[in-house]
Amino acid sequence: MRQVRFVDTTIRDGQASLWAMNMRTRHMAPAMPLLDQAGFDQMEFLAPGSRLKKFVRHLRENPWDWIHTGARLARHTRLRWHGHISGSTMSGRVPIEVGTLLFAKAVELGIRYTRTGDNWNDFTRVAQDVKRLDDIGMTSVVNVMYSVSPRHTDEYFVTKAREAAALKPWRLCFKDVGGLLTPERTRELLPKMMAVTGDIEWEFHGHCNNGLGPLNAIEAVKAGVGYVHTAVPPLANGSSQPSIHNVAANLRALGYDPLVDEAPLREVTALFTEIARREGLPVGVPHEYDERLYAHQVPGGMISNLRHQLEQAGVGDRLEETLEETGRVRADFGYPIMVTPLSQFVGTQAAINVIVGERYRQVTDAAIEYALGWHGGAEAIGAMAPDVRDRILDRPRAREIARMRRPDPTLKELRARYGRGISDEDLILRAIVGDDALDVLRDAPPDTAGDTPLIRLIRELAARPRPRLVTVAKPGMSLTIRKSGR
Repeated sequence: MRQVRFVDTTIRDGQASLWAMNMRTRHMAPAMPLLDQAGFDQMEFLAPGSRLKKFVRHLRENPWDWIHTGARLARHTRLRWHGHISGSTMSGRVPIEVGTLLFAKAVELGIRYTRTGDNWNDFTRVAQDVKRLDDIGMTSVVNVMYSVSPRHTDEYFVTKAREAAALKPWRLCFKDVGGLLTPERTRELLPKMMAVTGDIEWEFHGHCNNGLGPLNAIEAVKAGVGYVHTAVPPLANGSSQPSIHNVAANLRALGYDPLVDEAPLREVTALFTEIARREGLPVGVPHEYDERLYAHQVPGGMISNLRHQLEQAGVGDRLEETLEETGRVRADFGYPIMVTPLSQFVGTQAAINVIVGERYRQVTDAAIEYALGWHGGAEAIGAMAPDVRDRILDRPRAREIARMRRPDPTLKELRARYGRGISDEDLILRAIVGDDALDVLRDAPPDTAGDTPLIRLIRELAARPRPRLVTVAKPGMSLTIRKSGR
């Protein structure tokens, strides 16, 4: 019986895919000790960059609370991050020295692994990141990302696997970010990739967008993959990873030995199901197969954003047309892998084309940056349709952006800007999220969404000048609140 180990994605990609990164620290904290008991090989914990911005701008919560709390509660399971030190995120471009400091702070807290890669599978750029990570004591798992297009052939993926292996990472990860793999394609392609990478161990990370994620995970194990990424319901399935319970049961039925204790995970399911019910968050359910996915390749969590953009423009009934246009824009852009931030660039431009009624009459700054090569270099430029690139760049705004200096400030320059007494954690937030990040956190209203009826009652009574003495009693509990007479 060959043993199979698991990397848990519940509080990282699971909640990013299904809850749009709306999991708060108070949601994660009670689940972490239970996840920690399950015997996972590792738990993916955070994707720096856009997640930091989400914490501050939308949740009004300090991400360092999440980081410190999770690192303290995970006593038995290795935590890992997912991301790279430098490069494009939905928060913009992270300065290299700031990214290095961010990952170094994680290492100090015991988070010593990360899964990294490049949106174009450009392992020249990945090599620079792996070197920086190694220098600060963080071990890398390197992604080889899957996609479907005329340029993503067997030869392409075998070449990319060989290039990734040449970096001599701790492990490699076959990443199906768009949930596009099929069992047949997995059986056909993955053994070819593994054959050229020597004795480096492989992980499998697949999304369930096409409904086939659990089957792909099984085929990956049959091909020799020893580490499978799964999530715990209700943050599994949908556009997330397969359910740990489903994959483990199927592996047992096939004679494998899945190394996981599922008992504490049932408590995690109950906890997150109640949070979803109470706070109106979605739960993952298996998707039906949809052939149209292969035309537009929009990640599941992004479709809701496209729908919102269209509704704001008064054309909410044109989502299907926008998805079709997304496929055309992706082809114009040279078939980028639909992963953050490239998928957002493509999808948003498609929505604008539909809303305006003329393709590329109006373009986003991100589309201009893409055409300038800021998000993929020569590979992105060379792959674009020349007439589309010329049309995007033939406008005053494009010439203005082309003249802009892309800043990459040093820590010394940032400390001079923010004040030399600033802590490393505060500096990182201001450099990545924005200069006003600390002001946003300071002025944030209290988070009351998760309050029980009793807590809400206490808050309301505490806010009133009278009464000054309140007693709440029920069998087994008595609570007295006495307010000062001043």
